[in-house]
Amino acid sequence: MIALERARQHLLALGLKDAAQALDAHLERAAKREVPYVDFLADLLEAELAVRRRRYLDTRTKLARLPFRKTLDDFDFDAQPSVDRRQVRELATLQFLAHAENVILLGPPGVGKTHVAVALGLAAIDRGYAVYFTPMHRLVEDLRNAYEEHRLDRRMRIYLAPRLLIIDELGYLPLDRVGATVFFQLVAARYERGSIILTSNHTFADWGQVFGDPVIATAILDRLLHHSHVINIRGESYRLREKRRAGIFRNVESKQEL
Repeated sequence: MIALERARQHLLALGLKDAAQALDAHLERAAKREVPYVDFLADLLEAELAVRRRRYLDTRTKLARLPFRKTLDDFDFDAQPSVDRRQVRELATLQFLAHAENVILLGPPGVGKTHVAVALGLAAIDRGYAVYFTPMHRLVEDLRNAYEEHRLDRRMRIYLAPRLLIIDELGYLPLDRVGATVFFQLVAARYERGSIILTSNHTFADWGQVFGDPVIATAILDRLLHHSHVINIRGESYRLREKRRAGIFRNVESKQEL
């Protein structure tokens, strides 16, 4: 017992807290299975590393501010046949991050754009990349406030630092001149330096109206699309489909016809 406590204290002194906590269980299992010493040590260290990795991923995921945790395994490709499964799986290899390429997800509300964006974000976090998620309206409001307070350059660093910036729901709210300008500055600053995943319910032809200026819209598109992968998702909203299956949406449609 003295040797056991010495070993535990040594592990704690080395900062291997989780290995120290797991020591008794691993010793008991090793004794029952007559595991060689080197295998016992490897298993104990692997347990420490597994806990550290899980803690690291949890911290990274919280810092990314993802709205939920869904992977590509959770995505219903059969329900959205317009999505090129092979293309999405290829993006999940994260080669686009290595080349600072962008991913643009277009389609009506509820078809899974944000789900795909978050899934790619989680894959990036799992590979050790820094990721940050923000709705478009919150991003523009933050940068506009920084611009008005003469601290735009300093605030911009928040959105330039991560290897992957996910911008959700471009086009739900129109932008004024300042909003469009600060967004252009962000896109220009990240151009060929870091990847952007952007979701929008508007086609590119509508972006002049979204940004309130066709010239700025063209400049933004020029930089976003130069090195990019575009996924156009067509189909019915998942949420409406579930309501329809439950008979709720059908009842609403019937009342409207009456």
